[in-house]
Amino acid sequence: MTKDISYAGVMARKGDILKDSLGVDFGAFEGEHIWFDYEGMMGAVGLGIDEIARIQRAVGVGGTPMWELPRLSELARHFAPHGYGARIFVKDEAANPSGSFKDRRAAVAVHMAKKLGFKGVCAATSGNYGAAVASQAAKAGLKCIIVQETYDSRKVGQPEILEKTRKCEAFGAEVIQMTVGPELFYKFLTILEETEYFSASLYSPFGICGVETLGVEIAEQIRAIAGKDPDVVMVTHAGGGNLTGTARGLARADCRPQIVAASVNLKGLHMASDGHFNRKSFTTGHTGFGIPFATYPDRSDMPRSAARPLRYMDKYVTVSQGEVFYMTEALASLEGLERGPAGNTSLAAAFAMAQTMPKDSIIVVQETEYTGAGKHIQSQLSFARQRGIDIRFGDPADEVAGENIILPDCPSLIAPKEIDMDYLRKSLIRNHLARLPEGASPTAEDLKFLQDETGGMKYVPN
Repeated sequence: MTKDISYAGVMARKGDILKDSLGVDFGAFEGEHIWFDYEGMMGAVGLGIDEIARIQRAVGVGGTPMWELPRLSELARHFAPHGYGARIFVKDEAANPSGSFKDRRAAVAVHMAKKLGFKGVCAATSGNYGAAVASQAAKAGLKCIIVQETYDSRKVGQPEILEKTRKCEAFGAEVIQMTVGPELFYKFLTILEETEYFSASLYSPFGICGVETLGVEIAEQIRAIAGKDPDVVMVTHAGGGNLTGTARGLARADCRPQIVAASVNLKGLHMASDGHFNRKSFTTGHTGFGIPFATYPDRSDMPRSAARPLRYMDKYVTVSQGEVFYMTEALASLEGLERGPAGNTSLAAAFAMAQTMPKDSIIVVQETEYTGAGKHIQSQLSFARQRGIDIRFGDPADEVAGENIILPDCPSLIAPKEIDMDYLRKSLIRNHLARLPEGASPTAEDLKFLQDETGGMKYVPN
């Protein structure tokens, strides 16, 4: 019988498609209304942390260096009160095979695909994850398809995304490029159904478990270097998997630093807008992903996302595009590390936060990413200027996303803005309560789940 390949027909089958393409029955973990067995779902991976580490090391993933940034730390102290200015460290995830921490996710996903007998893997991503999946698929001898939102309706592509397309294709993947819009998930589902490939989703339990080794390594390396635990771990936040996996890994190592999320402030730009698509200089690690995925994790391409950042996030700050570009240049010129914008989002926030912490404190920037022609600061600024974006030096506080990029006149002007965590938690609770049938009230299990989802906030009915 011919299957209905209309949008409505495919979306009606999405549960079955994802179950068949992942080997996980999400329904087995569902409760009646709101709650589901999150830890049970994570345990369905069936891999211990030591086994995950072995899988990753066998394909050259993990064991990345931890660098102290003494010159950036000294610069922070120059602007800090006497006795303040924490030591800044960075976990150099650019040392992974495809150049980012996402190799950790991809290594576990591709391992499972191979183990379960799939002939290929598929992922929907415009970020580094596509290159990571393509790299790991090449190592495993599996076929790979990456689906990307690449262009606006005028077929103009953002240079950072085009760079990632090049990288995916270099590893032998087939890349399906799309214009911005709601069709991405539909296309992803049709490919999974047609090819019967494994869904190497960013948000599967396999992907998040793969990031847990990063948290374990941070704890072990800082203890070996400094003889103590880090005080703060700063994580660039988009879809939430980076923060979720790292925090869970730190907890596995009995390490409980303050977990601070950082995103680029793109307030006013809509991520699904054709007109806004090329008026941003950051394709990930920004508020267009960071806030929606924090307040409604299950908007992902999984029935239930394994990335649930508000469970683990202690603080959330935003930085401007100009601040990130400035810190990208500072990292290269002061520390000799030329890295891409994703990790430098956290670095910009860490530079400012270090000035509020005593000198013997330790703040870890949790990742770096590779840079390349399309990711490079000059490519990004040139593309922005071509789009009519005003680029100048001044006070980044005056930056308006989509209109200008303001590089700080002085490092002292780097000043992240804190997001109201209670506002995010209440938004998450409202989104979950919308799952209740009309007239139903949350059960005791639902209330406990909401408390876990928000990192401990209690739900009080109106």
